[in-house]
Amino acid sequence: MEFFLGTLFSLFSIVDPPGALPVYVSLTGDLPQKERNKLALHTSLYFLLILVAFFLAGAYILSFFGLSLYAMRIAGGMVLLSTGFGLMSGNFSKHRGYNDSVKADAASRSEIAFTPMAMPLLSGPGSISYLIMQFKQHPDWNERAMILLAIVAMGGLVYLTLRAAPLLFRIFGTGGLSAIARIMGFLVVAIGVQFIVDGLVHLVGAIE
Repeated sequence: MEFFLGTLFSLFSIVDPPGALPVYVSLTGDLPQKERNKLALHTSLYFLLILVAFFLAGAYILSFFGLSLYAMRIAGGMVLLSTGFGLMSGNFSKHRGYNDSVKADAASRSEIAFTPMAMPLLSGPGSISYLIMQFKQHPDWNERAMILLAIVAMGGLVYLTLRAAPLLFRIFGTGGLSAIARIMGFLVVAIGVQFIVDGLVHLVGAIE
């Protein structure tokens, strides 16, 4: 249970569903509640499929590119550092790749669940690199099953967060959500530093 909760908490910090609420509310503000609920469900399902696919393909990705776990830890740690600093700066959407061109594309789409909501706003390089490392670092399938369960739970949290988006936005406002993002960003930076340190220590040990 401790391993499951630790993985879920790390994923929640990296994904930061509250940080996507301003974009979600702005894109769905004119939709009826039934359509918003349907969109929240589709977004969470796409998010779940993306993360599960990358998690299960983690070992094959490392093998295909000839990457060691140490290199992936260091690179993943750097990605998490970048993600964390982006959250701390308050530029959640821009840091996740939601720029003017993506915004214009989203405005012209009838379906925004896959893009930009599920990707890049919710599932990005940070969460993907984290799960690839977790797959390689935990070869026991009992532990991998717990990680998969954490991913499923994260999908449920994404759905609940988006489902309650108007209420949460009214309660916390832009300032409150920004404060939450900064706290999450600090935790993600700490996770990234830990990955880099672990990768360097194991890499030096392997060389020696």
